[in-house]
Amino acid sequence: MTTTAYEDQAHAIHARDVRFDFDSVPMHYIPGEVMATHIINVMHLVLPEGERAMAQALAEALPLIDDERLREEVQGFIGQENMHASSHEKARKHLEAIGLDVAPMVNTVAWLVDRVLGDHGLTGRAKHEWLCERLALFAGMEHYTAVIGEWLLTNDKLEAKHMHPAMLDLIRWHGAEEVEHRSVVYDAYMHVDGGYFRKARTSLLASFGLLALFVISGGYLFHKDPEPDKGRLWPLQLLSASARGVIPRFTTFVTEIPRYLRPGFHPSQLGPMDNAIRYLAQSPAARAGEA
Repeated sequence: MTTTAYEDQAHAIHARDVRFDFDSVPMHYIPGEVMATHIINVMHLVLPEGERAMAQALAEALPLIDDERLREEVQGFIGQENMHASSHEKARKHLEAIGLDVAPMVNTVAWLVDRVLGDHGLTGRAKHEWLCERLALFAGMEHYTAVIGEWLLTNDKLEAKHMHPAMLDLIRWHGAEEVEHRSVVYDAYMHVDGGYFRKARTSLLASFGLLALFVISGGYLFHKDPEPDKGRLWPLQLLSASARGVIPRFTTFVTEIPRYLRPGFHPSQLGPMDNAIRYLAQSPAARAGEA
């Protein structure tokens, strides 16, 4: 367990009220990019199930965190994840209303997350060890969501492709908050446990687990897509979208491993969060929520 005081950027993490209007969003909201659309769908239909489990683990860890600043950040993180779940649920209902049958996949992922990443009713030492294991795994996952979040904020190809503005705002708002709270789960893990071997082992699980989740879930959504003009050979569409930078490069799940496992690494080393803070101040949905 680390005994150093929690330090990070001075601003406080808090949940923001947001208002999205998905009524005009079409099935393929990135025109001409069917598979890229469904990879984005994975981000806001499937990943929130993991975020729910992450928030649960952090809530369990709160009694073990005696650093007041870190406690505040953890509580703010939990609030943000709850808002993510609510906002993505609205997008999910819209996509279901226009014909994309996502419920079986989302329900299956939710069941798996509960069975695999729940607390399992453990007590004593076993409960603590399992909590440390989950925190380490989630810290590894959060590294990738922060990297992808920064990509979403700086990539201009989605705008060039005329992605529907409501969906672009949704994923950029979410990505910005992932960058904003990128250090919280990592710091919670380091505070509660901090073991390097556990961090290394779970980071590999996080990397290849997320990669598999994106590919399998994206392929499933492609097959469920009812549009007749969706094209064929979704794996080739996936590789093409990744190579052209319409979606994050899948090599990221390999190339980021050495950086995350470098001794002395901290998520704040990913770079300044200016892009995230700037976007959160101008996001149409966030401004609508404030109004």
